[in-house]
Amino acid sequence: MSNKKKIITVFTAVVVVVGVFLGYTYGYQQPREEKAQTLCTDGMQYVQNSDFETALNGEGTFPGYIKIAKEYSGTDGANIANLYAGICYAQQNKYQEALPYLEAYTPGDDQSISAMALFALAQCYAGVNNIDEAIETFQEAAEQADNAALSPMCLLEAGKLLESQDKEAEALKL
Repeated sequence: MSNKKKIITVFTAVVVVVGVFLGYTYGYQQPREEKAQTLCTDGMQYVQNSDFETALNGEGTFPGYIKIAKEYSGTDGANIANLYAGICYAQQNKYQEALPYLEAYTPGDDQSISAMALFALAQCYAGVNNIDEAIETFQEAAEQADNAALSPMCLLEAGKLLESQDKEAEALKL
């Protein structure tokens, strides 16, 4: 009889854990993810129109990328919101404000968006005179991009920064 009770207890515990996991995933996390993605898409019009302040802080039903990043943290939508918030600040030459958002962005395995995010991050590092970090990040962006359009642009920027540090030999290697 005691084995029967242990089996029932273990089975019940497994059912509860699976139920909590499924409830969290499909009842909480997935709707948050979908909402965050939708909000990020809604904000694209402001970025495309160079209305960076509205893209950052929102208006009407769009809360702004700063709020999306905070309220939906842990979602892919928040990750994208961090990227766009950083880009919006960078487009206004507010590099110090852009850095926390671009650093919070987690690049994926793609060769375009993630590489462009690293490129923007490198530009911000250069904008706050963190030249060594900028060079390293430009090189990382070139490696991530691994294509004939973006990689040379990243390496060229890294080379210019190396030249500004009188490191012509290293710049030529790039």
